[in-house]
Amino acid sequence: MTEKIMNQKEKIIEEAKTIFTAHIEKHALRKTPERFTILEEIYQTDGHFDAEELYVHMKNQNYRVSRATVYNTLELLVNCDLVTKHAFGKNMAQYEKSYGYKQHDHLICLDCGKVLEFCDPRIQQIKSTMGDIMEFEIKHHSLNLYGQCKKKDCSNK
Repeated sequence: MTEKIMNQKEKIIEEAKTIFTAHIEKHALRKTPERFTILEEIYQTDGHFDAEELYVHMKNQNYRVSRATVYNTLELLVNCDLVTKHAFGKNMAQYEKSYGYKQHDHLICLDCGKVLEFCDPRIQQIKSTMGDIMEFEIKHHSLNLYGQCKKKDCSNK
């Protein structure tokens, strides 16, 4: 990773910590090192993950966090918009970092559950146009398109 990208990532992590600290203080919650370690791990990770994957990853890195702490911290991070929670049709929620990263949308395979991310500027144009027409200030959006992989390597074909 280039130094510029690493510095940008570190800057985003520090800003996310500041937002998280303000949220914790506003709600009179405890500022535990475990909560901030979970935040850092999420922001060092790329892509989607579920709570169990995060818990196992942290255990494998020899962090001393409980499963309950991971789940509870994820909910706090969702509440302060640092993490986005998705239900892609499986029984398990998927998460991804959201602060400092561009809006994107998802293609979800109904057979194998694979999630592909994409960004199309036309969607942003539609969002802006609809906001103007409806006199509505759109803060963010979520677009999930469900279908089936056309590739032969789909794990459930």
